Amino acid sequence: MIQKIEINGVHMSVGDDLMKYVLKKIGRLDKYIPKHARLSAHVEVKLKEGKSKDKNKRTCEVLVHLPHENITVSETTINMYAAIDIVEEKLKATLHRYKELHADPKLRQRVIARLKRNASIV
Repeated sequence: MIQKIEINGVHMSVGDDLMKYVLKKIGRLDKYIPKHARLSAHVEVKLKEGKSKDKNKRTCEVLVHLPHENITVSETTINMYAAIDIVEEKLKATLHRYKELHADPKLRQRVIARLKRNASIV
């Protein structure tokens, strides 16, 4: 679970149900962050409701502050829960790419070598 999550509502109040939903969805994305970056990861979630003529638009914007990069993902839909779900999927893909770029390459080489050794023994 990501430890530092800030949830803010713009032009709306964030209720307990919505806050629990965001914590459930966004909080469990730590498995997509490399282990060395998990302690310093910081997430800001901004939930926005449209003003005046755009009353039906809800936007979920998530900023993830990581050691070598800041990741921003945003989605606008009619339903706030749907926007959170879509942002979660986008974040999974983006964090997966980040993890591939910043993961320890020697660890990957050790795992592949161990698998090759075990395959040749059998």
